[in-house]
Amino acid sequence: MLESICCKLISIGGVSMRIFLIVIQFVVCITLIVSVLLQPGKSAGLSGSIAGGAEQLFGKQRSKGYEALFAKITTASAILFMLLSVALVMVK
Repeated sequence: MLESICCKLISIGGVSMRIFLIVIQFVVCITLIVSVLLQPGKSAGLSGSIAGGAEQLFGKQRSKGYEALFAKITTASAILFMLLSVALVMVK
């Protein structure tokens, strides 16, 4: 009984569940990397000079809006990345 349920979960429409999860994890990983790199730094050191990328992209007047947006995207991506990693270990 348990094996048949696991087999149905592993294969959806002929596409392997593992490949599907790997593709989703890759997209989440890229999203996580981009959201972290576009966040402004907390200090005025080297990270403060690199943070100009997001300000040039979204404008300086919306600094609080995009900071909160990137913080939420980073949090959601990190949680999703961890859950997908656990799911990939379970499917293996």
